Amino acid sequence: VNGLQARTFGVWTLLSSVIRCLCAIDIRNRTLYHITLFTFFLALAHFLSEVFIYHTAALTIGVMAPLMVASFSILGMLIGLQYLEVEALSQNKKKN
Repeated sequence: VNGLQARTFGVWTLLSSVIRCLCAIDIRNRTLYHITLFTFFLALAHFLSEVFIYHTAALTIGVMAPLMVASFSILGMLIGLQYLEVEALSQNKKKN
Protein backbone atom coordinates (compact mmCIF):
# COMPACT_ATOMS: atom_id res chain seq x y z
CA VAL A 1 0.00 0.00 0.00
CA ASN A 2 1.37 3.36 -0.93
CA GLY A 3 0.56 6.69 0.74
CA LEU A 4 -2.09 7.67 -1.78
CA GLN A 5 -4.01 4.42 -1.33
CA ALA A 6 -3.81 4.71 2.45
CA ARG A 7 -5.13 8.29 2.42
CA THR A 8 -7.91 7.39 -0.04
CA PHE A 9 -9.03 4.52 2.17
CA GLY A 10 -8.84 6.80 5.21
CA VAL A 11 -11.03 9.46 3.57
CA TRP A 12 -13.51 6.77 2.44
CA THR A 13 -13.68 5.44 6.00
CA LEU A 14 -14.18 8.96 7.39
CA LEU A 15 -16.95 9.70 4.88
CA SER A 16 -18.71 6.41 5.71
CA SER A 17 -18.55 7.12 9.42
CA VAL A 18 -19.95 10.66 8.97
CA ILE A 19 -22.86 9.26 6.94
CA ARG A 20 -23.50 6.58 9.57
CA CYS A 21 -23.42 9.11 12.43
CA LEU A 22 -25.84 11.40 10.59
CA CYS A 23 -28.19 8.46 10.09
CA ALA A 24 -27.98 7.64 13.80
CA ILE A 25 -28.97 11.22 14.61
CA ASP A 26 -31.86 11.32 12.11
CA ILE A 27 -32.85 7.68 11.77
CA ARG A 28 -36.28 8.49 10.33
CA ASN A 29 -34.76 10.16 7.26
CA ARG A 30 -35.46 7.46 4.65
CA THR A 31 -32.98 8.78 2.07
CA LEU A 32 -30.17 8.94 4.60
CA TYR A 33 -31.15 5.49 5.88
CA HIS A 34 -30.86 4.02 2.38
CA ILE A 35 -27.51 5.74 1.77
CA THR A 36 -26.20 4.38 5.08
CA LEU A 37 -27.39 0.89 4.22
CA PHE A 38 -25.61 1.21 0.86
CA THR A 39 -22.33 2.11 2.63
CA PHE A 40 -22.48 -1.19 4.52
CA PHE A 41 -23.11 -3.09 1.26
CA LEU A 42 -20.11 -1.32 -0.29
CA ALA A 43 -17.90 -2.22 2.67
CA LEU A 44 -19.02 -5.84 2.55
CA ALA A 45 -18.44 -6.07 -1.21
CA HIS A 46 -15.04 -4.42 -0.87
CA PHE A 47 -13.71 -6.78 1.77
CA LEU A 48 -15.22 -9.88 0.14
CA SER A 49 -13.66 -8.95 -3.20
CA GLU A 50 -10.25 -8.39 -1.59
CA VAL A 51 -10.40 -11.85 0.00
CA PHE A 52 -12.05 -13.99 -2.68
CA ILE A 53 -11.50 -12.23 -6.02
CA TYR A 54 -8.20 -10.32 -5.81
CA HIS A 55 -6.61 -12.45 -3.05
CA THR A 56 -4.92 -9.37 -1.59
CA ALA A 57 -6.15 -10.06 1.95
CA ALA A 58 -6.18 -13.20 4.01
CA LEU A 59 -9.24 -14.24 5.98
CA THR A 60 -7.79 -13.19 9.35
CA ILE A 61 -9.45 -11.47 12.30
CA GLY A 62 -8.44 -8.10 10.80
CA VAL A 63 -10.59 -8.81 7.74
CA MET A 64 -13.27 -10.86 9.45
CA ALA A 65 -14.11 -8.03 11.87
CA PRO A 66 -15.28 -5.58 9.16
CA LEU A 67 -17.04 -8.43 7.36
CA MET A 68 -19.01 -9.25 10.50
CA VAL A 69 -19.75 -5.60 11.28
CA ALA A 70 -20.99 -4.97 7.74
CA SER A 71 -23.04 -8.19 7.69
CA PHE A 72 -24.72 -7.62 11.07
CA SER A 73 -25.30 -3.96 10.26
CA ILE A 74 -26.95 -4.84 6.96
CA LEU A 75 -29.15 -7.38 8.71
CA GLY A 76 -30.11 -4.94 11.45
CA MET A 77 -30.78 -2.12 9.02
CA LEU A 78 -32.95 -4.34 6.80
CA ILE A 79 -35.01 -5.28 9.85
CA GLY A 80 -35.19 -1.61 10.84
CA LEU A 81 -36.22 -0.67 7.31
CA GLN A 82 -39.44 -2.61 7.75
CA TYR A 83 -40.31 -0.52 10.82
CA LEU A 84 -39.39 2.65 8.96
CA GLU A 85 -41.77 1.74 6.13
CA VAL A 86 -44.58 0.84 8.57
CA GLU A 87 -44.09 4.13 10.39
CA ALA A 88 -44.22 6.07 7.12
CA LEU A 89 -47.46 4.32 6.13
CA SER A 90 -49.07 5.03 9.50
CA GLN A 91 -48.12 8.70 9.27
CA ASN A 92 -49.65 8.90 5.79
CA LYS A 93 -52.88 7.41 7.12
CA LYS A 94 -52.99 9.99 9.93
CA LYS A 95 -52.64 12.81 7.39
CA ASN A 96 -55.56 11.51 5.34
